[in-house]
Amino acid sequence: MKPAGSPWLRILLLFVGLGLWELLVRMFHVPRYILPAPSLVAMAFYRGVASMVYVDNLWITLLETLLGFALGTALAFLLGTMVALSRRFEYYLYPFIVMFQALPKVALAPLIVVWFGLGLSSKVVNAALIAFFPLMVNTILGLRSADEDRINLMRSLDASETQIFWMLRLPGALPFIMAGVEVAMIFALIGAIVAEFVGAQSGLGVLIQSLNFSADIAGVFSVLLILSVLGLVLNQVIVLVRRRVLFWDPSEKRSPENTARRGRL
Repeated sequence: MKPAGSPWLRILLLFVGLGLWELLVRMFHVPRYILPAPSLVAMAFYRGVASMVYVDNLWITLLETLLGFALGTALAFLLGTMVALSRRFEYYLYPFIVMFQALPKVALAPLIVVWFGLGLSSKVVNAALIAFFPLMVNTILGLRSADEDRINLMRSLDASETQIFWMLRLPGALPFIMAGVEVAMIFALIGAIVAEFVGAQSGLGVLIQSLNFSADIAGVFSVLLILSVLGLVLNQVIVLVRRRVLFWDPSEKRSPENTARRGRL
């Protein structure tokens, strides 16, 4: 798929925004403990990377995110499939799943830390819980979107329910599932950071709290920048995987430029 615009223009807009930020902070003499200038954030970023503090904590948060994402998506796909294919399972368990999801994960995070400790396990569990629900809902919707006429046709050809699942239901549900996976990845990162805020020994969330307590606001902004870039990178990885998996889907083949050109015609 071709880009909708020039990537150089996107980079230019980024630098223009940073330049305006720097100019306004200096023009209005905004204190650095309220809003630091981008130059100060860049210096804090360099110090953190040069001392390897940012790098070490980044790998910990990334590991928590990926493990939580893997656990949450596996459970979401399994339970979503069971709910989609079994009305009895949906009747008895789906309300409890929704009730559990309605609980604020920020309130559950302290309990998770108590149950699983300050180590890696509590961060993975919290990330998995937050990443779980979007993918499960998308899995249910996708598997139930299969055309009933096609299902009946396959049954008339003596196809088993397993064959119908792998040959019809799952391929048709993949666009829904991949959309849920894209959301789940970002939610897993948020879940890991929330768990680190509540109680952890290392990670970018712990680093933000430490910098905040020492009133190093430029350092806080530099860590937030790392988290933003990390989220963007993880999102782009999922987008690339989605394009590989859904190469047959018309939405992945449609170029925005071609769409705009057809609209003008």
